[in-house]
Amino acid sequence: MDKKTIILGLAGFGTVGTGLARIIQENGEWIERRTGKKLVIKKILVRDLSKVRPFIPGPEAILTDNVQDLLSDPEIDIVVELMGGLETALELIRRSFEKGKHVVTANKALLAEKGNELFALAHEKKLGLYYEASVAGGIPIVQTLKDSLAGNRITSITGILNGTANFILSEMTSKGQDFITALDAAREMGYAEADPTLDIEGMDAAHKLVILIRLAHGADYPLSILPVQGISGVKAMDIALAAEFGYVLKLIAQVREKSGHLQAGVFPALLPMDHILAKVDGPFNSILLKGNAVGPIMLYGQGAGDLPTGSAVLADIMTLGRDKAGINNTGFREKVLPRADIVEPDLAVYRHYFRMTALDKPGVLSAVSGVMGEHNISIAQAVQKPGPEGRDVPIVFLTHRAQLKAVYSALQVIDEFEFITAPTVHYRILK
Repeated sequence: MDKKTIILGLAGFGTVGTGLARIIQENGEWIERRTGKKLVIKKILVRDLSKVRPFIPGPEAILTDNVQDLLSDPEIDIVVELMGGLETALELIRRSFEKGKHVVTANKALLAEKGNELFALAHEKKLGLYYEASVAGGIPIVQTLKDSLAGNRITSITGILNGTANFILSEMTSKGQDFITALDAAREMGYAEADPTLDIEGMDAAHKLVILIRLAHGADYPLSILPVQGISGVKAMDIALAAEFGYVLKLIAQVREKSGHLQAGVFPALLPMDHILAKVDGPFNSILLKGNAVGPIMLYGQGAGDLPTGSAVLADIMTLGRDKAGINNTGFREKVLPRADIVEPDLAVYRHYFRMTALDKPGVLSAVSGVMGEHNISIAQAVQKPGPEGRDVPIVFLTHRAQLKAVYSALQVIDEFEFITAPTVHYRILK
């Protein structure tokens, strides 16, 4: 791509597409100084041509509702896929490669589910498939893992990857709100969709984690077997109790390398209040990673929004547009990344928080403690909250490190006791 003008075709012109167009217009001279290229948006694929749009990127931009107008135009160098969804976006990217066009996308769900197939096709065609905006919005984590930290073995990634969930938990923590009230606040602020299921049930973070695992470890961890737990069941009581012990509850996405094998998952967890990720509040994202050479690094910023995400899309366009830019889609040379060597999730070891709801009667603590001892779970702290005599009371246990498999087995036994009146609440504790 050695010409002086890079022609773009945008597929989708919503929040991110509009943000991208604004940045290109406002920062055009700056972009040209850095790349030696002028960026021109020639065609924009939209669903509804009659819709009134607050911003159009110059008189040369043509709106169309026909995908073929992008694919058949020989002048378009890069197709920017910002539609979202799976099947239509998948077909667009495939056909773009067949037409010899590079692709930039922000589609995390598509890359998580179909990434291996698309990266293999891009490799075969010697074309770029770039996706900085697919993880954590404006935070430059993709390029960091592909290039800046390419010489490191990444030993762990622990991140807050969903701003909606983080905003909800922050509201519950700072204002004592219940989950539904905090979710309503997220909707009012524009942080939550009308259907927030992907955010609050952890799947959005899971899509991003699968992408990060590929980049960090050069292996494919199938989304279908990644353990995922969301925050819809989080109670204000547990957030308040955790605070009494010096912890903050966050939705965590994590992968850890253990002797070449990977442990990964998305789950709510308690973090000590002095933990660097515990201080990430509101709709922000943050990623804490450790390399065997560089040590710990933290990246923090806005995980969504028109300009932050548009900035990440633009970074990919500029990288592809530079003279003699080497194609570096996954950060590894293989056409298809191998399947990850996965540690059985239940074998992961953490400290743990339990809240049991029990009748206030003698022998409860000793019975529960006995079961934990039988399952090799060592108790670090135990607190029974006062309540009316003979009524249900919360009992909180914090444990030393124990295997998840042992924890699940112990809780199954404990929840069958007649004095346990509700399912036990369990969260992992991170160091």
